[in-house]
Amino acid sequence: MNEIWNPEYETMTRKDLRTLQEKRLQMTLRWAHSSVPFYRQRWEESGINVRDIKTLDDVTRLPFTTKADFRRAYPYGMFAVPLERVIRIHTSSGSPSSPTVVGFTRGDLNTWAELCARAGTAGGARSHDVVQITFGYGLQTGALGWHAGLERLGATVIPTSTGATKRQLMIMRDYHTSVLAGSPFYGLHLCYVADELGIRPPDLNLRIALLGGEPWSEAIRREIQERLGVQARDTYGVSEVLGPGLSFECPAEDGLHVNEDHVLVEVVDPKSGVLLAEGEEGELVFTSLTKEAVPVIRYRTGDLAAITTQRCACGRTLVRHTRVQRRCDDMLKVRGVNVFPAQVENVLAAAMGVPPRFQILLETEAGLDQMEVLVPMDPALFTDDIRDFVDLRRELEERLADELAVRVRVRFVEPTVFTTVDELPARVVDKRRR
Repeated sequence: MNEIWNPEYETMTRKDLRTLQEKRLQMTLRWAHSSVPFYRQRWEESGINVRDIKTLDDVTRLPFTTKADFRRAYPYGMFAVPLERVIRIHTSSGSPSSPTVVGFTRGDLNTWAELCARAGTAGGARSHDVVQITFGYGLQTGALGWHAGLERLGATVIPTSTGATKRQLMIMRDYHTSVLAGSPFYGLHLCYVADELGIRPPDLNLRIALLGGEPWSEAIRREIQERLGVQARDTYGVSEVLGPGLSFECPAEDGLHVNEDHVLVEVVDPKSGVLLAEGEEGELVFTSLTKEAVPVIRYRTGDLAAITTQRCACGRTLVRHTRVQRRCDDMLKVRGVNVFPAQVENVLAAAMGVPPRFQILLETEAGLDQMEVLVPMDPALFTDDIRDFVDLRRELEERLADELAVRVRVRFVEPTVFTTVDELPARVVDKRRR
């Protein structure tokens, strides 16, 4: 059954929506120019007068914002309001040593809850549901965004966070959980553990899974649906722009609707940055239209998708983008955490004192991502004492965990073990089920 949380905006005519977007865009640009030195300086250096940006077509004249810009502005350089107006701070799901920091005013949190309520409703959640949130509660945006949105639509929320999977399943069974909110591969892990415990779909009250935070395929969707007895819906968010609620799947499962009354979406060529036509795959770029604490202008996500403005069978007129399956850079998603190979290289170089050779091996075990770093054995770095290997491996694993915020195994190998591509060792070997 399809329901729409806010028909006034979710089914607005494209003409009226464009008028609203242009009005909000002009307000946002003036706000960013007057309140964020980063934008004011960049635009003035580019010879841009924000008052000349009057239509959506003019947006392409503005320079992009990137994750690197956020990192250089750490911690509060992208904020448009003083801290006394910021009532929540989140960071991206990347490295603890170089996070991107975003803040939320009371108005921002109100908007975020509204957009997550829309996403939850489109996914099938209703006021009579009991929702178990298995995203990690903390600095990342996933859990608290969904928490507020699902409470707004009237559902009963159980904030179990991640981990303790057997306990999760006990709660799911005993508390009559009907909606699961979490990452797709934790959902798959729940399937494996449920099998171990002899728990079958009829033993649970589950009917909907709201999943996001990492790419997942239609094959994974089918497996989760069959093994948990649910309808699995895709959701999408970017911490720097909003978090969950940015876009969402409806029962038609024909792309993800973008909340266009609050964000403007573009698709550009990843190399040239040129705007692409509707239907062409490229890099998703978002501009916030209503954010107060941290307005974001033309943020490059690195995620690849195509968009369509054709009306959806569900009745929503919001633009849709295809499900995100690939990226245009080397960023990896490991258990929902952003990982760059360069981070691994820096840790190994600092610990070993030489530019390292290494290979990242990613596999799936019991539905969960496992990351292993293979390091070739170099006689110059070790004595014959096995304790040297053990001590260095432990040190590397600890340093990598601190830098990446995800558990990593380190294994010393002969160089011939490395998987090659075109006769050269591959930097990343991804064997995960996607």
